[in-house]
Amino acid sequence: MEIRENAMKRQLLVVTARILSMFALIGSTYAQTAASSPTTQKEAQMTQRASGPFDVKLNPLPTYNQEDKTLGRMSIDKQFHGDLDGTSKGEMLAAARAGYVAIEKVTGTLKGRTGTFILQHSATMTNGTPHLSIIVVPDSGTGQLTGLAGKMKIMIAADGKHSYEFDYTLLDIQ
Repeated sequence: MEIRENAMKRQLLVVTARILSMFALIGSTYAQTAASSPTTQKEAQMTQRASGPFDVKLNPLPTYNQEDKTLGRMSIDKQFHGDLDGTSKGEMLAAARAGYVAIEKVTGTLKGRTGTFILQHSATMTNGTPHLSIIVVPDSGTGQLTGLAGKMKIMIAADGKHSYEFDYTLLDIQ
């Protein structure tokens, strides 16, 4: 009985290894095909970088649970300058000064292309170390910014001035 179970286990391992090999081969073949496909080459744009300063105003808003002072809510109003010239309006939810999430809608011109898109923030502070992720919400671009994808980095100088670096791709669908 034990010999038969061991043989079945070995056979199962062989079958699993073959399946994994097939997926690896399919993935490799797909990657080669995608790299040589004209459609994929047209859609795959180089990552570009936009940068510049911005001004931001945060104003407190009433929270749903006004008894809990560890949670806060704020409006966001920004004015972007530089490669991204425009404004944004959004809302932020903060928790105990150690985390926040926010959504903001940007309206403006990105290196000559006009439209809107939505940024999603997620931030935490762990033992004094900040982690911030700001991404373009998929499929949120409009106008000439349709197909926009990317990540934004925010820097705050010692004097309190804000600036951004925005690494993005934009499908050429026009």
